[in-house]
Amino acid sequence: MITINTMVIALYFFLPAYIANFFAGFGSGKPLDLGMSFPDGRRIFGEGVTIKGFLIGVAFGIVSIFFVNFLKNKAITTNLLLAILLATGALLGDAFGSLIKRRLGMEQGESAPLLDQLDFVFGGLFLASFIMNIPIDWIIILMLITPLGHLTVNFVGFRLKMKEVPW
Repeated sequence: MITINTMVIALYFFLPAYIANFFAGFGSGKPLDLGMSFPDGRRIFGEGVTIKGFLIGVAFGIVSIFFVNFLKNKAITTNLLLAILLATGALLGDAFGSLIKRRLGMEQGESAPLLDQLDFVFGGLFLASFIMNIPIDWIIILMLITPLGHLTVNFVGFRLKMKEVPW
């Protein structure tokens, strides 16, 4: 049975990935794919996945665990490797989602329901799984809560004119 406590723990566990995904949007500049395209002429990731955004996202994802551990009075190094894997995995998952969208002929900013909301979840969970067994109820919680939270954050960003599209 999934409890409120289990939900809080799952969300706390995944915080570095959420923070990384959020802050990656603040990086502009040189694209991660360096402007390269596949033989079909379509970009690998596109202009929206940038080197600066990737580095900013990972850095803030890592910093988030220091802040949370400070508030909880825990040893800072306890979750450092996990934070690195979650943050990096989230942004690699997001880049992979962009790769899939480009292969499907979708343009940057075009909506891909569930792929847009869960690509970073899969990436973060995948890398984190190398150092821990992630409880299935945490995975279920993240798969159910993340799309709603992702859409809400993006809609607020759109209303604040920080995003061009509300998804």
